[in-house]
Amino acid sequence: MEAESVDSKTTNEESMTLTNRQGHPISDNQNIRTVGNRGPSTLENYHFIEKISHFDRGHIPERVVHARGAGAHGYFEAYGTVGGEPVSKYTRAKLFQEKGNRTPVFVRFSSVVHGGHSPETFRDPRGFAVKFYTEDGNWDLVGNNLKIFFIRDPLKFPDMVHAFRPDPVTNLQNPERMFDFVSNSPEATHMITFVFSPWGIPANYRQMQGSGVNTYKWVNKDGEAVLVKYHWEPVKQGIKNLTQREAEAIQAKNTSHATQDLYEAIERGDYPEWELCVQILSDDEHPELDFDPLDPTKLWDHEKFPFLPVGKMVLNKNPENYFAEVEQAAFGTGVLVDGLDFSDDKLLQGRTFSYSDTQRHRVGTNYLQLPINAPKTRVATNQRDGQMAFHVDRAPGQNPHVNYEPSSLGGLQEASPAGKEHEPSYNAKLVRQKLDRTNDFGQAGDTYRKFEEHEREELISNLVDALKICSPVIREKMIEHFTKADPDYGRRVAEGLAKAGASGGHLSSRDAEQGSELADRSGKRTDGY
Repeated sequence: MEAESVDSKTTNEESMTLTNRQGHPISDNQNIRTVGNRGPSTLENYHFIEKISHFDRGHIPERVVHARGAGAHGYFEAYGTVGGEPVSKYTRAKLFQEKGNRTPVFVRFSSVVHGGHSPETFRDPRGFAVKFYTEDGNWDLVGNNLKIFFIRDPLKFPDMVHAFRPDPVTNLQNPERMFDFVSNSPEATHMITFVFSPWGIPANYRQMQGSGVNTYKWVNKDGEAVLVKYHWEPVKQGIKNLTQREAEAIQAKNTSHATQDLYEAIERGDYPEWELCVQILSDDEHPELDFDPLDPTKLWDHEKFPFLPVGKMVLNKNPENYFAEVEQAAFGTGVLVDGLDFSDDKLLQGRTFSYSDTQRHRVGTNYLQLPINAPKTRVATNQRDGQMAFHVDRAPGQNPHVNYEPSSLGGLQEASPAGKEHEPSYNAKLVRQKLDRTNDFGQAGDTYRKFEEHEREELISNLVDALKICSPVIREKMIEHFTKADPDYGRRVAEGLAKAGASGGHLSSRDAEQGSELADRSGKRTDGY
């Protein structure tokens, strides 16, 4: 039986009167009960104990990655077409079908590696996660601002994050750890080229692109599938990135500049917009390409496979409570609606387990009952109980005694299929092998050559700054990788390191060490008090 809401007020309670969580009016929120005004306190200080014990538990574990973030509400408006064709040719997903159809969304932007209070100017990919509250339930499109990733196999993900995080002994960020991993993972060369260029520090959340990164599938009513990649393009705002020097100047003034920029833009009615585009490929191995289209370290050349607009997203409402909405928002790559499907992308398969698993650990078993995560359509399951279950997902008229399926006693029934099931076929051995077409350096070279000269200069400068404290074996491997991508690329990094007088054996970056030394020389001694 659910508790009924009581609107009546006691004689000493008005609408703005402070209460505790049991609904009791609080007449003194300044003083605990003590024996005399100097104490000691007594154990039956119920209001204090409830207040302080909730405070002690006032945070949930921060995300293992993407801890630092900001978010906003808005809507997605479908065009009903893709590349001049009816979208139904490729997918039966309802949210795309009708021109002008609006779907509510919540978006969370984030940095990836660093902690919840890290500056938003750090060099790092940015998360771009969108929760669509569709008529068929939720769809989460979980990606980054950059269109590729460091690795292609999920088995390497924990090692990658460990390498990018602070040293477990000193707790200091050390680029040698990252480049130790990267130099032994040549597929990361393309992503490193982006991250150490100005693209590694977007100016803010509004003026950056987004991407699903992984390859997905669209499925039509006949069960026919195509491979797709998703891209968010900030057509209205444009794209803007920062140099390292610009980022450091901003960081000296504001460590939350991107969060503030997003909030203030929405508050003044300057609503940011992105156009959602897809690239489409037939669902096969594409032997004509020099890479595998399922490889997330690769771009699909937009000149050969154009961006096809399917709708636009507008963010027009800020959260009312950061914790309840932005912090407790929980996304997962496995959250797909009918007409959307998985590809065989290995990294996507690994992410699909990891995301929902970490939300159950971080937020709780019933995280999907929280308003920010709950679908805006009906929910009826046979799942019960668990920590913090505050309602039962029961259908109207469902027999409350039946929490299983199948049943003839008034339990839930299976839905009718919305279209023919997509049934990919497989005939291969179960193996532990890389993709056949790794081509780890080709696209890194293409990207380097496509950069403007000022982007190449910034890339070389940032790489030299990071690599100059790394051990010689790491520097040599990275120069080899850059040279394989483009001879000019490798030459300029090598020359920069020679000029910088590179030397290993540092605890952290040279800039960080200089900051520590400056602090030691600064300030004035004073007596204690």
